[in-house]
Amino acid sequence: MKPDDSPTDIESLRKLLVEAQDRAESALHARRIALEEKELAEQRAAELSTTIASQRQQLDKQEQTIKELLASLRGKRRERVDPNQLLMFDLGELEAVIEEAAEEELPARRKRRRGHGRRLIPDHLPEVEVVHELPESQRLCPHDGQPMQMIRYEISKQLEYEPSKMKVIVHKRAVYGCSTKHDEAKLLTAPKPPQPIEKGLAGPGLLAAVTVGKFGDHLPGYRLEDIFSRHRVPIRRSTIFDWLAGAADLAELLVNRMAERMRASKVVHTDDTQVKLIDYAIRGTRTARFWAYVGDRDHPYTVYDFTETRERAGPQRFLKSFRGYLQADAYGGYDGIYLESGGDIIEVACWTHCRRYWWKAREQDPPRAHYALAVINKLYEVEREAKSLDTAARQQLRAERSAPLVERLEEWLRSQDPLPKSLIAKAVTYTTNQWRALTRFLEDGDLSIDNNLSERTVKPVAIGRKNWLFVGSAKAGQRAARLMSLVASCKANRVEPWAYLRDVFTQLPLGADIDSLLPDRWLAAHPEHRWVIADQREQERQAKGNL
Repeated sequence: MKPDDSPTDIESLRKLLVEAQDRAESALHARRIALEEKELAEQRAAELSTTIASQRQQLDKQEQTIKELLASLRGKRRERVDPNQLLMFDLGELEAVIEEAAEEELPARRKRRRGHGRRLIPDHLPEVEVVHELPESQRLCPHDGQPMQMIRYEISKQLEYEPSKMKVIVHKRAVYGCSTKHDEAKLLTAPKPPQPIEKGLAGPGLLAAVTVGKFGDHLPGYRLEDIFSRHRVPIRRSTIFDWLAGAADLAELLVNRMAERMRASKVVHTDDTQVKLIDYAIRGTRTARFWAYVGDRDHPYTVYDFTETRERAGPQRFLKSFRGYLQADAYGGYDGIYLESGGDIIEVACWTHCRRYWWKAREQDPPRAHYALAVINKLYEVEREAKSLDTAARQQLRAERSAPLVERLEEWLRSQDPLPKSLIAKAVTYTTNQWRALTRFLEDGDLSIDNNLSERTVKPVAIGRKNWLFVGSAKAGQRAARLMSLVASCKANRVEPWAYLRDVFTQLPLGADIDSLLPDRWLAAHPEHRWVIADQREQERQAKGNL
């Protein structure tokens, strides 16, 4: 509209005003729609970012799970921390804590391979001489052709093996009768000594052999069948299992005494592992548990218990009379035991369990994970030095060197605010929740920094489980726990198990004093049966001196 064309009447002006208002409202409406679409887009973007972050976290978790599964398939690897990785992060803060860690954790130099060398052949082995001579035609002097005289022997020795022998013990009981005729004839018969299994075929040595084979060498029944078949003695596995049941029943009082003595310990280590239990009601299997309880050096017995579930009632019943420190993992069932004991049972946690959480988080959050790992490694460095000290000196060393490290780690943990549900959050949460129990080892030199002792004790059960697969009933599980206790306590006391069990199965039917058959006391009376290979393995393990 041109200026000179402007309307002059009121109606036209009103019409123009309405049109202008409509255009303004349309513009405002379009602007509102645009703003709403923008807000919606921003909301969608935020939701998408949250979804992406969640999916990324799930992906990281899945990748970590895959790595752990692959690692388990490839076999266990040492959890070593590269000091070069440690020093990539927060150098100033780490320096005071791990000033020497780099030297300790540098990749080990290639070790010089040790030669096999010559080991002394034990003196107690019988010797069989084999003389090697030249035929007379080859004994002639090469110079004058005269017969040469034998002047000495070149002697070398080798170890030879013959399969273990089986023999039959024929018990001949003399029967006496009077040569004079009497109205009532009466015969006298020499008594037969009580046997491990009354009217059973197996003697003490054979019972000891199947017990060690089953629970020391972890052999399933069919392999024991194979071993005996090589002697041309067909012994079916059902018969072997009957013998093991009889041996376990015979040893019940002895194992109960070991458990009683073990519960008198100042410190008890415990751990558990699962086993399949046949349940005929469901025509399948369910998960049961073997629990290992390890006494202290004054009560050196390892006792296993079997329960059909992992409920708290199992360890609570077993530890009913125990008063002292209980070192275990963070299984929630123990919490009620600690509370209901009224302070008589004191919780001690495991730094090895704690370390595993930080180890798993090292790739997701390297700076924080490696900081915690560095501190824990320093704690174990102190423990390696403290191992050879007496109780008081060990506690003093920990107070001087470990306590400051623990205080520094606690202060650092309080400053952390990790992403929820992340691996680093799990590590922080586990460590802070277990802090009081984790630091309890500083209170007493008799306490250990970790629960590795009982973890090593349940490993043989895991090995055996792969071979014998399951237990046939709850009663069979209880019997297995007794025989496992005897074999494990032999190992703990460096007692050769077959010699010990043969004597135990001989003496128990005769009513021998139970305390004299405790492994440590039995070894004191039979030092010739010390298990030397166990000493050598322990020395090798200590020489490694690492986690």
